[in-house]
Amino acid sequence: MQNQLNNNQNTLVLVADFINEIVDPKGAFGAHNAERIQEDRTIEKANHVIKWARESGIEIAHVKVGFSDNYQECPKTSPMFGQAPNYGVLKLSSWGCEFHKDMDVRKEDYVVIKHRVSALYATNLEPLLGAKKIERVVICGVSTTYVVEATARELHDRDYQVTIVEDACNAATKEGHDASIEALSRFCEITTADKIAAGKEKA
Repeated sequence: MQNQLNNNQNTLVLVADFINEIVDPKGAFGAHNAERIQEDRTIEKANHVIKWARESGIEIAHVKVGFSDNYQECPKTSPMFGQAPNYGVLKLSSWGCEFHKDMDVRKEDYVVIKHRVSALYATNLEPLLGAKKIERVVICGVSTTYVVEATARELHDRDYQVTIVEDACNAATKEGHDASIEALSRFCEITTADKIAAGKEKA
């Protein structure tokens, strides 16, 4: 079968929520994620995908979740985000919303700022995809159970081809990660960082 990702001009790599608040042990949510991310070398795997993208001339977009200092975009009724103002977390101006120091983020990369779970909802991602005539989106990110799954579902329903790099994603638990990957496999291509780099996305 022809490699789905041969047409690099129409591909974008989406790298989601590798921010300090979520992936650093000192981050507000790091206690849930940082140990697994370190043990599984998730950042290293995501950077492997980014390196492949740079060498292949593929567009790269980094996603971060966060709110203005006055939390005007924060949904107060959300079980996930509603308490952020009370704890002073997920401020876009803070260290917590900076990309982790080990992530390969460069000034020429696109940055997508989101205020909800999905990277598509009310963000600049969809106009970017349209302007660049993107047809295929390759996703890395944390958490698999939230941003990765929500974004993949929305992209699929907008008729994009979606590839999930399983080992460049992670979640608070292995069980949660595996369940999301199993669900996503019904409508996305599932691959690994090594297969992407070697041009062997199809097992």
